[in-house]
Amino acid sequence: MQVSVLGNDVEKALKLLKRKLQTDGFFGEIKKRKHYEKPSVKKKRKQANAERRRRKSQRFKKDDRG
Repeated sequence: MQVSVLGNDVEKALKLLKRKLQTDGFFGEIKKRKHYEKPSVKKKRKQANAERRRRKSQRFKKDDRG
């Protein structure tokens, strides 16, 4: 990833780089890879997240009906 520094404005370039990395999901990936996660733990986490998303979508669908 590249960010050009215009007019010696390093602060602005750093902010732009951080924003790009954030939207790319870079920081989340670093957090996940900081420690090894066993496949069984990874599977449980993914299932729990899927269940949360499912419940949340059902809650919003219920609100739309009434």
